[in-house]
Amino acid sequence: MVTVAPAPRHSATAGRDAEHHRWALLTYALLLVGAFVAFGVDSTLGVIAGALNVIFLAYFFRHLAFAISAARWAEEDLVAADVGVEAYAPPLAVLVACKNEELVVDGMISALLGLDYPRDALSLVVVDDGSTDGTAARLDAWAAAEPRLRVLHRAPDAGGGKSGALNDALAQIQAEIVVVFDADHEPERNVLRRLVRHFRDPNVGAVMGRCVVRNGVESSLASTIFIDYLSGYLVNEYGRQALFELPAYGGANCAVRTDVLRALNGWNPHTVTEDTDLTLRVLLGGRRVRYDPAAVDFEEAVLSSGRFWRQRYRWARGHQKCLRDYWRTALRSPHLRLAEKIETLMFLWVYHIPVLCGLGLLITALRGFGIGGPAAIDILPLSTLLFAGPFAELSVGLLLGRVERRAAWLLVGFIPAFGLSILTATAAYFDGMWGRRYSWAKTARSGATSVRPAAPAPVGPAPVSFARRALPAGVPKGESR
Repeated sequence: MVTVAPAPRHSATAGRDAEHHRWALLTYALLLVGAFVAFGVDSTLGVIAGALNVIFLAYFFRHLAFAISAARWAEEDLVAADVGVEAYAPPLAVLVACKNEELVVDGMISALLGLDYPRDALSLVVVDDGSTDGTAARLDAWAAAEPRLRVLHRAPDAGGGKSGALNDALAQIQAEIVVVFDADHEPERNVLRRLVRHFRDPNVGAVMGRCVVRNGVESSLASTIFIDYLSGYLVNEYGRQALFELPAYGGANCAVRTDVLRALNGWNPHTVTEDTDLTLRVLLGGRRVRYDPAAVDFEEAVLSSGRFWRQRYRWARGHQKCLRDYWRTALRSPHLRLAEKIETLMFLWVYHIPVLCGLGLLITALRGFGIGGPAAIDILPLSTLLFAGPFAELSVGLLLGRVERRAAWLLVGFIPAFGLSILTATAAYFDGMWGRRYSWAKTARSGATSVRPAAPAPVGPAPVSFARRALPAGVPKGESR
């Protein structure tokens, strides 16, 4: 057992940034009021609607291009998944940050110990990030029984969230490659070999694998998220790789060069989406990110709308901050071509688009009451552009995932999910621009996982109960282990 020191608390520039963005938000409001006074409500809303149509049309073609690319080539790449998996095995460290994860930690440790990789080249490091439940005792019991596993313990007030925990682990390891999983993840045995083979290219700084929801039958929301992940990984990430070679480092089931990570001062503890932040820093530093759809691991989807809100709010809040932090640097980067700069900006804008969707729906509703004239550029109805592109990706994801036919009806569930995403992204936008403080918050687990071996009996005088709630788990047809 190793105890590590707390991470730094907060960026010195955070207060100044919040003040700047607050004034920007007020400026937008004043410009809108000024336009209403100078040009009238109808004309102003018409111009805004026209601008929204142009933006939505651009994203529609982006979604469509990704869907076509995935439909045309993704299956072939999945068939060729085992090319080169045995030829390269550099020293590698697997890192996992855990905070109050007693419901899922046994399955995760069991999966890590079953990974196919040379033992003398593999380190397994799990960080207990100040847990207040039985996570620490479970991890210590596993470490006592398995010498391959190293457990670090952080104080509850160590700070930095997941980034802080991973940075503390990074300081303790010597390896060429770092692979990160989340505590609820259960990777396939060959995932490490499939991830690291890409690092034979010296230009590759990070590699992302594919995550699959393992509890898609636990609730209607979990089924919706299962399909969302099929679309996100088999279509969206694949399309960004195929067309631009610009996939995102996703924060879990992903690998990064240790020297690149240390040159970037590790994960950023001042963001709540350390994955998007690291993606931008790797790209702007001159390295590339790769995506391997055959490097698969399984994770748990949230089962309630409350947890869905908190998770997506965090994603939106952090992603929007990355846009504010990096868009100027991305435009000036000598390492990105013009098309790559445009795609990077569109990627960074992804969690602003729901905010604009909400504005578009509001304008559409006002038109129904006779408020707002015709759009300056009325290319397509807003409602069509809002849904056609994402639904194209979702449909291709269902086809590539070989999901049973009845699952097509689950697409109906995305209509309320889109509405909830608009609300979460809008709340995150205004909170972020107004400078409301927000720190990293983990996603609560439900323990919806397949039954795994319980942790070994704890070592020490005080017995600890390792009883856990095992929920039935299932993977929709076509996604099996």
